[in-house]
Amino acid sequence: MGLSTFKHEFSSLVAPSRMFKALIIDSRTLLPKLLPQFVKEIILIQGDGEAGSIEQVNFNEGSPFKYLKQKIEVLDKDNLVCKYTLIEGDPLGDKLESIAYDVKFEAASNGGCLCKMISNYNTIGDYDVKEEEVKEGKETTIGIYRVVESYLLENPQVYA
Repeated sequence: MGLSTFKHEFSSLVAPSRMFKALIIDSRTLLPKLLPQFVKEIILIQGDGEAGSIEQVNFNEGSPFKYLKQKIEVLDKDNLVCKYTLIEGDPLGDKLESIAYDVKFEAASNGGCLCKMISNYNTIGDYDVKEEEVKEGKETTIGIYRVVESYLLENPQVYA
């Protein structure tokens, strides 16, 4: 098994606590509402939404993926940190065993936040994941963050 690690940062004009609540805590409700063309539903299939829980994301028919399952490893609401692992589903293909994500939201000097994400791709065999291969996923993630950011900027009372 190989390991490829990538680090990404995204800035937002929204406070870190609001972005964390929207993208992490309330994602099962908010993402299907804001992105119905992609996300059909997010179901909690094991646990109570805290560490140890497993969620299944079901995508709509127009999506290149059918579903994925992710396990919440750490959910630190005080420090705005979430660690979760993609454990099953179409995005893994036949070359990846899992993808572990470490996400942290930090305050920025402009009142917004900086989202820091570390992605660890656990590969099958000696396969080595290249930066170009994760570009599409990174762009999709940024797109989701921007949709949520816009929603929160337009609705300042939400998660205030």
